[in-house]
Amino acid sequence: MKAILITKDDDNYAANVSDVDEAQMPEGDVTVKVDYSTLNYKDSLAITGSSPVVRSFPMVPGIDFAGTVEDSSHPDYKVGDQVILNGWGVGEGHWGGLAQKARVNGDWLVPLPKAFTTKQAVAIGTAGYTAMLCVLALEKNGVTPNDGEILVTGAAGGVGSVATSILAKLGFSVVASTGRPDEQGDYLKSLGAADIMDRKELSEKGRPLARERWAGVVDAVGSHTLANACASTKYGGTVAACGLAQGYDLPATVMPFILRGVTLAGVDSVNCPKERRLEAWSRLASDLNIDHIEMMMSEIALADAIAAASDQLAGKVRGRVVVDVNA
Repeated sequence: MKAILITKDDDNYAANVSDVDEAQMPEGDVTVKVDYSTLNYKDSLAITGSSPVVRSFPMVPGIDFAGTVEDSSHPDYKVGDQVILNGWGVGEGHWGGLAQKARVNGDWLVPLPKAFTTKQAVAIGTAGYTAMLCVLALEKNGVTPNDGEILVTGAAGGVGSVATSILAKLGFSVVASTGRPDEQGDYLKSLGAADIMDRKELSEKGRPLARERWAGVVDAVGSHTLANACASTKYGGTVAACGLAQGYDLPATVMPFILRGVTLAGVDSVNCPKERRLEAWSRLASDLNIDHIEMMMSEIALADAIAAASDQLAGKVRGRVVVDVNA
């Protein structure tokens, strides 16, 4: 089978499209013939070696994939079932989806919702599933469309694009923050954003407590952006934090939390329990505008994923990159 294989020998770190013997595949009780994988920010870090994402070598990256069960000894899956995988350390410590086949623990899989094709499911991927978890976090804390504006940071990225689409369909007024407002403004408004904000307004050191504006926030950026989002969230509002594109630091104070009762809700998609995954995918099937999936998506062949990884880290990629592993 063909796969992107990451190797490390002394100080030589490399990612190449390789012919891999299936006998090298890791253990697992379900083997999946992969239709599509995708390129997430974490995959791009792994492919380029820009961050120590990969924990063992050789490694096949790809934290998402969708395809058809080819062999199974797991009670929940039989040959011919269509499935999705997101996270669980796949592509980091266990071979992932940027390959024509994957062998995994069946407990990590989720049945493909009937509303989606395998390509659409991968276009949603970890980014979209994470966005839905963020929306669920806002809802759990009582945030409603009547409460006011919702800020989505990193809005032109995968998480931000899907979050904007879902929130708009649910009736929220979304303010989409992006570093490319002139270039991405029309795109984000087509997803339902009511207004566009330049990320410069949030990305520098700000006040510990700013004017109240946001009823809720979906943040995929971290660092000063997250700190400023918290500082300007309304009394009793919720900030769902799921990413660190700007940085993993949080240069903030406790003031928004103890003076305004703001909730900072951490959202993890990697080890999220299966019950919440099923809820998120069920809600995606009902609350994500399927027409928007095509707008968010670009498609590349497996051989193009290595170059695309550098473009993604440089901020040159919009929305979701679907990888046809068989092209």
